[in-house]
Amino acid sequence: MDNGSRGRKDTRLLKEKRNDAYKCKDKLPDFAHCSTCGAMFIGGRWTWNTPTAAKSKVVCPACQRCADDYPAGYIEMKGDFFAKHRAEIISLSKNIETQEKEPRPMERIMAIREEGDHTLLTTTGVHLARRIGDALAQSFKGSYNFHYADGEQKIRVYWER
Repeated sequence: MDNGSRGRKDTRLLKEKRNDAYKCKDKLPDFAHCSTCGAMFIGGRWTWNTPTAAKSKVVCPACQRCADDYPAGYIEMKGDFFAKHRAEIISLSKNIETQEKEPRPMERIMAIREEGDHTLLTTTGVHLARRIGDALAQSFKGSYNFHYADGEQKIRVYWER
């Protein structure tokens, strides 16, 4: 029996442990209430439902990201078309945020900044950034690509037209 390959015999994939500093380490009690935005933690999920009495006050992961200025999503938008239609494109981005934020309170736009030849929009979550990028590509065409980093805990979206 030839044992030329001395590597692992077990071919199962090992999942990397993802470290997300903004994911709660300990389980929050039901009815924990974010003192910043008013979101409520109920049944293991953040929601906008507000029962009569909050058991404890906390700062939710989205508000903590905003306070730390530590985005999970980056959307870089540029080009002549973007410059001419900036208000319409930013409005589309905010409409997508409104749609996402209703069922997912942790998905928010953090900031919109001019940086040299492009505008950078940052988000608290990867899903919102990806959804905005998809909407830009579908609505306005142009060049669109994205890249996940940090074990899919961050995303950078590039859109140009």
